[in-house]
Amino acid sequence: MANILVVDDELGIRELLSEILNDEGHSVDLAENATQARALRANNGYDLVLLDIWMPDTDGVTLLKEWAMGGRLTMPVIMMSGHATIDTAVDATRIGAFSFLEKPITLQKLLKAVEQGLTQGLRPPQAPAATAPLAAQTAPTSQPAQPGLPTASGPAEVTPATRTESAPTGHQGFDLDRPLREARDQFEKAYFEFHLAREGGSMTRVAEKTGLERTHLYRKLRQLGVELGRGKRGY
Repeated sequence: MANILVVDDELGIRELLSEILNDEGHSVDLAENATQARALRANNGYDLVLLDIWMPDTDGVTLLKEWAMGGRLTMPVIMMSGHATIDTAVDATRIGAFSFLEKPITLQKLLKAVEQGLTQGLRPPQAPAATAPLAAQTAPTSQPAQPGLPTASGPAEVTPATRTESAPTGHQGFDLDRPLREARDQFEKAYFEFHLAREGGSMTRVAEKTGLERTHLYRKLRQLGVELGRGKRGY
């Protein structure tokens, strides 16, 4: 899960991007202008930012430049616009933007850009190469340890040859040998069916239990194909 900031002055676009990214398992903060984006960035660390170019108070390119000059451009930034020129996109890239998405943004392009941006943002520190102790360097060579037997330097070694158990393909009735999105949809459907059955089909109580707004809950249930009959049991 990644922490993502979406900056766009259009409410519909903010809500749509938030819903898509939340469904992908990410945590999303929303800002409708540069002022809100500055405040959120000053108080939070983000793994990725989706930044609209044309906004009423300060345009996205200017805000991107502020972050770059102030040392706050520590995460990939994907610029978005429906009216930007090629020159604008090139300028944003030169300042430090990771990529550019042209509106209207398709689901496939959005998810691909987010995945690439998060991958680019992962920069794990390289661990220094371990140096063997002097005693180990000068110790006489001994016979190689047999798999599964204790050695003089530590506990028994386990090599791939000694692992005979098969890899699990399922857990708690869920088929894990499938794409992540399908596995998540299977779990979410079972999750909501369980709460609907326990609450006797009451959408109000299910919304309270799951922490979702009723509108979002209805949309999610329709998306998952969950039947909305009252009083269902046996899940």
